[in-house]
Parts: sequence; C-alpha cells; structure tokens
Amino acid sequence: MGYSDTVPVTMDEMIMLCKSVRRGAPDKFIVGDMPKGSYEVSSDEAVKNAMRFVKESGCDAVKLEGAGIMINRIGAITSAGIPVVGHLGLTPQTSAQFGGYRVVGRSTSEAQQLRDDALSVQNAGAFALLLEATPPDLGGLISTSLDILCLGIGAGKNVDGQLLILHDLLGLYPNFRPKFAKCYVPYILETFSETLRGESNYAKFGRDTRMDGFYALTLLSVRQFIREVEENIFPGESFSY
Repeated sequence: MGYSDTVPVTMDEMIMLCKSVRRGAPDKFIVGDMPKGSYEVSSDEAVKNAMRFVKESGCDAVKLEGAGIMINRIGAITSAGIPVVGHLGLTPQTSAQFGGYRVVGRSTSEAQQLRDDALSVQNAGAFALLLEATPPDLGGLISTSLDILCLGIGAGKNVDGQLLILHDLLGLYPNFRPKFAKCYVPYILETFSETLRGESNYAKFGRDTRMDGFYALTLLSVRQFIREVEENIFPGESFSY
C-alpha cells in the first residue's frame, strides 16, 4: 500500500485485500488481520468490525494483537461466534510503546508475562495464538503449555506452525528484513533453471506453461518453504534469535 508501517491501514482496505485473497483461495481457511483502531476502543466496536470482516470479505476468522484489555475483546468476538487468533510478542501495531521492533521475552519478567498472557488469550476463547519475535526456547515453552494452536513468526522451531510474510519470502520488500525472514528465491533458482533448460522458444514455453517467470519463482519458493517447515528445517539457527 506504500505505507511505512501497518498503523495507517483501514478496515475498508483490509476487507478489499481479504476479498481478493478469498477469490484466489476459495477453499482455504483465511484469517483477517484486524487493523489498528478497529477493536481497541470498545468490545462493541470490536464485534462490529469483526462481523464486517467475516460478512464482507468471506474470511473464516480474525486476528488481533495484545492481551490486557484486549482479552475482553477476544471474549466478546468469540461470544459473537467469530473464531479469533491472538497475537503476542512483537505486536507491530503497538510496537512503538514497547520500544520499537525488537525481540520480546529475553528477560525473565517479559518471558513470564508472555506465558501469562498466552494463557489469558487461550482462556478468553481464541482457537490459536501467533507468537512473533521471541527466543526459541520461550516459544516452545509457551506452545507446550497451551491446548490451542501456537503459531510462530520468528519464535523458533518448537511451535505448531510457521508464518512468513510473502514479500519477505520472495525478497520483494527492500526496506527491512528481520532475522527470522528467509528469502527463498536463491534456493530455488537451480530448479527454475532446470525447467527452462533445453527450451529454444521461451515465448511458446511461457504461453504453454506460464512457468517462465515470476509465477514460477513464487510457486517454487512457497513449495520450498512448505517442505522445510514440514521437515523441521525452517527456521533453524540462521533464522532464529
């Protein structure tokens, strides 16, 4: 969208983007990320915007950041019949008040607070929790202490699933790349070259297969990411704190 961070994004913009994702992935479970300002003011406002998200975009669940008063928001939304994913650790929408983008949970007090908050998110009714930018040992400890799904983005291997921003996975965002983000393009170039080897007519090959350009690079990169997660290769030490 051209913004410097996620804060300015509106509900209308998120709904438009999520509708596009739903059209491209009609049979997938899709989580709509509640933008800043759409749930903090009150539980009524949170339910209203979550309901908009589900009705207008076709997403299956919503995600919101934080604990504390946000536990009430999670409870209200789930009571309205909408599944919720919690988000703890580095929370981009509120990162400024916690000292900017940084690893969360390195101190004993922060680690204990994260564990307490994770249990609160679970008890409020969330069906899953996203942990962002935490030490791997803490990520594993929180994951094993929960009965709900615990997903990680920069939280190490010992969680139930991995997230990676597509723009980071493909090296599309030039401004910043956190340590946990792996660009997969260099790792699939040989495979991509193999698909073109022996082709004398790139124009015909492209028309027949559409595997001559960015679509092919994206497909191969995402498949490599999935394989490495399933085989417990990613994130590994190189992409962990």
